[in-house]
Amino acid sequence: MSRSDAISLAYLICASLFIVGLKRLSSPATARSGNRLAAVGMAAAIAATLFDTRVLTFGWIVVGVVVGGAGGAIGARKVKMTAMPQMVALFNGLGGGAAALVGFSDYRDTIGLAGSVPAKIIVSILFSAVVGAISFSGSMIAFGKLQELISGSPVTVPGQRAITATLFAAVLALGVYLGTGHESSALLALTMAIALVLGIQMVMAIGGADMPVVISLLNAFTGLATASTGFVLSNNVLIIAGTLVGASGTLLTQMMGRAMNRTIANVVFGAFGTGGGGVAAGAVGPGHDAQVRSAGADDIAVMLAYARRVVIVPGYGLAVAQAQHNVRELADMLERRGVDVRYAIHPVAGRMPGHMNVLLAEADVPYTQLYEMDDINPDFPRTDVTLVIGANDVVNPAAKNTPGSPIYGMPVLNVDQSSAVVVLKRSMNTGFAGIENELFFDPKTTMLFGDAKQSVAALTAAVKNV
Repeated sequence: MSRSDAISLAYLICASLFIVGLKRLSSPATARSGNRLAAVGMAAAIAATLFDTRVLTFGWIVVGVVVGGAGGAIGARKVKMTAMPQMVALFNGLGGGAAALVGFSDYRDTIGLAGSVPAKIIVSILFSAVVGAISFSGSMIAFGKLQELISGSPVTVPGQRAITATLFAAVLALGVYLGTGHESSALLALTMAIALVLGIQMVMAIGGADMPVVISLLNAFTGLATASTGFVLSNNVLIIAGTLVGASGTLLTQMMGRAMNRTIANVVFGAFGTGGGGVAAGAVGPGHDAQVRSAGADDIAVMLAYARRVVIVPGYGLAVAQAQHNVRELADMLERRGVDVRYAIHPVAGRMPGHMNVLLAEADVPYTQLYEMDDINPDFPRTDVTLVIGANDVVNPAAKNTPGSPIYGMPVLNVDQSSAVVVLKRSMNTGFAGIENELFFDPKTTMLFGDAKQSVAALTAAVKNV
């Protein structure tokens, strides 16, 4: 077997590991092994590339592998579960940036050697350079918003849509010019710079409520840019891996959009708080005369202890307080008393797709107790107590009852149909959408104010004494 045949076979094995690993990620029971398989595939792909006959020197490549591998391993081990979305955005952005730099480098080198760029690869080079640049800058802004380094609210400028359209038209025009035989490294650098600004402009105008969709969309961008880079480098494993990421990211983006009743265009060009027919923050709600009802842990513990069915709705507040282990302890105690405990998972709860699933898996919550929104919604009318921990917009009845609300039409968990609702929250602050939650003013709702971890611990202690 020749060297090239061996490398091609290695790439085929790597691609198979990626596909099998991705398939196993579909279930929490097999997700860890799937992740390991994909990691082995990537390690093998790197090794095969290092032995490719076109690699002339290993020095800087080895340095890059060591530095990048160490940085990724340390970052992944130290990151908190609440910061996982930021890490995803950061890694995704770095992938897009790498694709953009490879595209630019190959373009410049090809001009230097041949004097012109072959028509068969110019489109791939331009696509990887431009889309990779957009993914990089957009992901960095998403990281800044999630990390609260910059405002999580939509940040717009006068003529926002016109500016975005102008930047897009400029990138498209320059791309067409470069793709029709007008070689210029400087012009490609200018195109990439405009693409960087376009990525910033687009994501700055998107609010925190849409971040799960944005992260998924940018992930798809990075995958497509990577696949395009594979065509530039004639690297089959890059083509396959990038296509897998692009396809899965696109499907996930569509699923997230449907879960929020928002189209991709609406997310990118019409985020919450940017106008366009929505009402101002705070304008939607039950009115100033409505009252909230609060209680202490002892009173709520009685409700939980004597319930037949309790549904727990986790949200970002639970992640911030790192209360997942306490919630598991409370659920175990209720189950020992004969209570049927279930967890209701909204598709966009938290700050990234699957955030709550990962959080609860960390606390070893049985997967059989996790119910997706469509599966659990019919059960709420037969639920005695729903315990909402840190969730806000995903349980807001305004999505069903108030046509003027920015979230009207968004599928939500029907917790208001439960016999009683208990909401654990620090304060009456609004969620990402910036509107009051009608659920908090429902006569069936009882508020327990305070840190989620402390509140759940207090409920557990109180249930022991019931």
